[in-house]
Amino acid sequence: MNLRKLSQGTVAAVLLTALASASFAQDAPKKEQADSAYSDFIGTEPKGPSKPTPRTAAGHPDLTGFWKGDRATKPVGNIGKDLPGFKLPLTPAGEAALQHNLTATIDPESLCIIGGIPRHNASGLPFMVLQNDQFVAFLYFYSYYRLIPLDGRKHSDDPDPSFFGEEIGHWDGDTLVIDSIGFKDEKVWIDENANPHSDALHVVERWSRPDADHIHVETLIEDPKFYTRPFTYHRTWLAGRSDQVPGEYACSENNVDLTHLGFGPGAILPDGTRGYLNPAPLPPAITPVRPAPAATKQ
Repeated sequence: MNLRKLSQGTVAAVLLTALASASFAQDAPKKEQADSAYSDFIGTEPKGPSKPTPRTAAGHPDLTGFWKGDRATKPVGNIGKDLPGFKLPLTPAGEAALQHNLTATIDPESLCIIGGIPRHNASGLPFMVLQNDQFVAFLYFYSYYRLIPLDGRKHSDDPDPSFFGEEIGHWDGDTLVIDSIGFKDEKVWIDENANPHSDALHVVERWSRPDADHIHVETLIEDPKFYTRPFTYHRTWLAGRSDQVPGEYACSENNVDLTHLGFGPGAILPDGTRGYLNPAPLPPAITPVRPAPAATKQ
């Protein structure tokens, strides 16, 4: 992916993220690292057979690890990637909400607002999972986190709206099921392309780890206010090195593009990703001018 293809609403966030991750060298070959500004975020398939799925003392698959996207997930950032033409089944109210997002809202993540779920499942950035018998935690590169209880509790009758929703997990055999309701319906996009969701959103994620090198999610998305039917989004990530962890990420610090942000996601390419066809070249770098040293008295 070319940084010049990014809409202006995400340039600052991407540059900051790239700086935050610069210390995490990957196992990819040098040619692959040169292919893309995002090569540090992309995993590589193991050269040999994968090891078996690690398990906890309770016998459940252990999802713990640092997880990076694979090259097969296209278009990254688009929650409709598994639908014909990437077209989400919007209701008239959903179409109106989409047009509002396109013409009257700035990308919430570029304003350092939590992206939430399912948007984070579509992100191109790595994440980390920590797990014990009581909780599963997801740690994201934006310094956001999710903490999902596994203690058998039920949903609240009237949960406080939040960006990740009220999340409750349980095991279905070797699959971790996360059921979420109670979402905010303002300052939220369901994906990178400004698609909306309402406060009626219901998300069911089914996480599995078929072997030591892969983690997979299948996400069921229901929102009867904005979508005519439920639809699914699935994704696989690859294991990073055992010593990799997310770095500190202060989204609002040095966000020099903040006053230039426009409404909507910018252009959407035919492949469903954000960006521009034939973008203008970047201007040359500015060379700082240093003052001449003061003359010394003879």
